[in-house]
Order: sequence, then structure tokens, then C-alpha cells
Amino acid sequence: MNRMKISASILSADLCALGAEMKRAEKAGCDHIHFDVMDGVFVPNISYGIPVLESVRKSTDMFVDAHLMITDPVRLVENFAKAGADNITFHAEAAADPKAVIEKIKGCGKKCGISIKPGTPVSAIKEYIPMVDMVLVMTVEPGFGGQGFIYETLDKIKEVRTIADELGLDTDIQVDGGINDKTVKLVYEAGANVMVAGSYLFHSADMAADVLKMRECEK
Repeated sequence: MNRMKISASILSADLCALGAEMKRAEKAGCDHIHFDVMDGVFVPNISYGIPVLESVRKSTDMFVDAHLMITDPVRLVENFAKAGADNITFHAEAAADPKAVIEKIKGCGKKCGISIKPGTPVSAIKEYIPMVDMVLVMTVEPGFGGQGFIYETLDKIKEVRTIADELGLDTDIQVDGGINDKTVKLVYEAGANVMVAGSYLFHSADMAADVLKMRECEK
């Protein structure tokens, strides 16, 4: 399994001081910036889009992971690629042709992730796992930050890891939702290695110390 990467979700950051918040995450030892895009259609909330991503890209050298929670994602892949995303993750449930989305992302020279919601079976994406760099197993319902972890998703993480290992793939498995110093151990043991954390990190009085707590399960 690849080494643990911690991805700081700016959905929980102070957006009025976003540049400083990203620097705080970088100094605390985070590996990625997680950029949630919500369209108010695929999920009931609306977040931010291209102009904010362009500002993020200008403000940090960190790896920027764009998580598209939008309908028909293929139509906007090129926009997010040009705006500076290093990885683009889309939802299998939102794409009429997931293979076409994967090919579009790869054609833009970006890493690609495919995501499933808690209620979607792994079988829905099994054929696409060899085509992507990362699989995102949502551990809450997408659309809002600060939700509680859904423990039933641990079986999905294990299933994805088993498939990847059996195929000899070097696939990252990402988890997003309710991740903190307690749940991180559970998802890591299940096979996840890219940990998205928002509220836990940005609402922390000592982010660096809490990042270290998350990494303890690697020892």
C-alpha cells in the first residue's frame, strides 16, 4: 500500500483567509489540498468553482485534488485542468460514460480519481479501477462538511483494496467524511491511504499536532 497522504479539505477552512489557511495546512505537514466542487444538483449544496481554484493554484505549490460533485462532469474537466488541479476526481453516479470522463482527465495530463457514494456498490466501478490513479470511497453522504462517519463504508474500502491488490495495481484509496484521529485508524487498516480531513484539521487549535496523531496508525 502507498504511504499515507493527508489532504486538507478547504471546505472547512476560513475562506476569508484562504491563503493563510492553506499555508497553515502546509506547515502542519499536510500533503494535499482537497478542493470540493458542489453544483447544487448532484448534491444539495453549492461550494465554489473555477475562479477560486485559480486563486488556490496561485497561492500554493501543494498538490491540489479537485473533487467534482457535479452532474455530467466531462463537460468541465478541461476547465478544472486549466485552472490548476493536479488530480480530478468525479463521481461514477454523475457520469453517463465514466470511461469517457477518465479519458478526458488523462488527456488533459492530470491524475484521475473515481468516487462512489456510501450507498453505491463497488461493483459499479470495478471495471474502471485499472484505469484510474485513485478511488475515493465517500465515508459520508457528499454535499456537506462536518458529518459523522458511516462505519458501513469500511467494507467498501476493504473491497476496493482487495481488487487493487489482486490486479497488482498501485492504486491510492481515498476516504472523505468524518475523518479524524480515531476513524483514520479504521480506514487505514481497511486499506485506505489518502485521508481527507476538513473540520478535524481546520477547527484544530494545533493542526500540526493533529496531523501527527493521524499519522500514528502508520507506525
